[in-house]
Amino acid sequence: MAMPNPLTGVVPVVPTIFTEDEELDLDGLRRVLDYLVDSRVDGVCLLANYAEQFSLDDAERDLLARTALEHIAGRVPVIVTTTHYSTRIARARTRAAQAMGADMVMLMPPSFGSTISVTAPEVIRHFTTVADGLDIPIMIQDAPMSATQLPVDLLVDLVKQVPNVQYMKIETPFAAHKLADLVEALGEALIGPFDGEESVTLLADLDAGATGTMCSVLVPDLLGDIVRDYHDGLHDKARDAYEAVLPLISFENRQCGLRAQKIVLAEGGIIRSARTRAPLGPLPPRTRNRLLDLARKRDLLALRWPDQPRS
Repeated sequence: MAMPNPLTGVVPVVPTIFTEDEELDLDGLRRVLDYLVDSRVDGVCLLANYAEQFSLDDAERDLLARTALEHIAGRVPVIVTTTHYSTRIARARTRAAQAMGADMVMLMPPSFGSTISVTAPEVIRHFTTVADGLDIPIMIQDAPMSATQLPVDLLVDLVKQVPNVQYMKIETPFAAHKLADLVEALGEALIGPFDGEESVTLLADLDAGATGTMCSVLVPDLLGDIVRDYHDGLHDKARDAYEAVLPLISFENRQCGLRAQKIVLAEGGIIRSARTRAPLGPLPPRTRNRLLDLARKRDLLALRWPDQPRS
């Protein structure tokens, strides 16, 4: 299927699945993708930070992207993350993603660690070079881990100067304020204002004008219903449903991080191992048990798929 314009709704980050000895589990990846399609997601995102991209070598990145794109086979749009500090490498990754069949790419601004950042003109030059010859949209990821700050005026300039920059994922503190300012400043020129951070501020961000959310794979089906109901004008229904699932999302965001989704997927039998690559180890037993308690109380699809698929 062709990517809808605009792309809206729920676009989860696909986790990288490992075996117990930390090798890539491509069969596990394929099962996660099938689970996400059955969850009625609007798209998927590969190789983002929540997918442990920082623990992968370049050959593994390429293998994961190719495997996922081949298995999705057009069932939903695919965003590939191509972030790198080097403009040269970011451009090469971006062109490779387009050649593989990606529908969109997502990049953070160039930065390294907590101290190496670049100026606003350098950000513009970076994305101008990355976008040269590109036929697919770019989503800018504005994440708190980046040492390079992206104030509203710089993001506005990026949209105006780099035509491929059409989507933004805002997940910094006070995301709703920033989203509202961007929507007001750019109007229809910003085709896709998204939030992130596991959708932990989703309702405020939807109120501010977000049209989509980039969550984990923990509850994409529930979040999809919430976003659709909100955009259909059923705000009270969306708010009630969000408040019911928010304790789980908050626990994921504040206590577990990216390990939460793997624990639930493994508990449900979708993947064989919840392993993350060292040095990131397992959660403490009490945290894991509390996570699963919260998940079971909400009858998550991830705990009963595919035997009890989404109705």
